[in-house]
Amino acid sequence: MAVSDPSIFVASSWRATSPVLVGPHVTLREPAQDDVRTLVDLLSLSDATRFGLDDPPSEFTAQHLVDEAARERAAGRALTLVVTVTASQAVVGLVQVRQLDPQFEAAEWEWTIAPESRGNGIFLESARLVGSLAFGAIGVHRLEARALLQNGRANGALRKLGAVQEGILRRSARRSNEYLDQVLWAVLRDDWAKHWVSTAPLVH
Repeated sequence: MAVSDPSIFVASSWRATSPVLVGPHVTLREPAQDDVRTLVDLLSLSDATRFGLDDPPSEFTAQHLVDEAARERAAGRALTLVVTVTASQAVVGLVQVRQLDPQFEAAEWEWTIAPESRGNGIFLESARLVGSLAFGAIGVHRLEARALLQNGRANGALRKLGAVQEGILRRSARRSNEYLDQVLWAVLRDDWAKHWVSTAPLVH
């Protein structure tokens, strides 16, 4: 349901209890122990985001991400959620919103979606839920994203969300032994007007 008044969101509730965001086709929740194997597969994709992890993808790395998710949320530093298909509960993606300043007014969000779930609306539906939570309950003013220059689908999706291309980050992403250019995108809270969806009733 689209909403025009973001004041319905309850500030800081996301720190106390992990949000569960539900849309028509997706459910987003904090990662759990049972997700470790699937997270290894997601993190091992050739174009996967690193989510701040230094070590190569493994069960140890994925377990660390799961363990840190609740601690980072409770500390107000980051929110990490898995994207699931509501009908099957299959995990098909991972998103993290991470603070860029102490007040969490500027943030970066990173995404990885399984190849079989790209291009079917799952990212846009999930992004509207997460963006509405970020600009609402979390209090973000500016939300940044980076996408590989050659990833036309990702860049197009960010543009649909109202993000503005602010520059090219030359050779800023490493994939195997190659350094690739990234596009820096940013969307402001004031730009989010037509993308607001209600998440407040689903923060438990």
